[in-house]
Amino acid sequence: MRILVVNGPNLNMLGKREPALYGHQTLHDLELKLKEAFALHSFEFFQSNHEGDLISQLQRLPESNEYDAVLINPGGLSHTSVSLRDALSLLSVPKVEVHLSNIHAREEFRHHSITAGACDAVIAGMGLDSYSLGVQAAELIIKKRRESAN
Repeated sequence: MRILVVNGPNLNMLGKREPALYGHQTLHDLELKLKEAFALHSFEFFQSNHEGDLISQLQRLPESNEYDAVLINPGGLSHTSVSLRDALSLLSVPKVEVHLSNIHAREEFRHHSITAGACDAVIAGMGLDSYSLGVQAAELIIKKRRESAN
């Protein structure tokens, strides 16, 4: 399985930004963890602090046919970006939104994710394990799609 992992604003600061909330591991640590845990899959990782870059990255997927699934942590854009949601809506591959923290247990403005409605599943509150669970969710979605197609 080929998986694109997209990380939005401030996720490049993992390990430095609010370690009590997000932990001490870095984005690079996350990448290594996923590659080790899912050695049979291939991953491409993309992070940007710019909404347009995230949208452009997603918009190239339907034409490239390179990926079987997308994991996305839109960061703060999950609560504000209709444009990012629209870009996700263009994709037919399974999309899983992941969050390190439980967005429903935080400030009220974080309780609603605009982008989640364009995804097949949402996993939140499990720290870096949210990404591993996201991969498992993508595997399950693909399996169920194959079964329903037969």
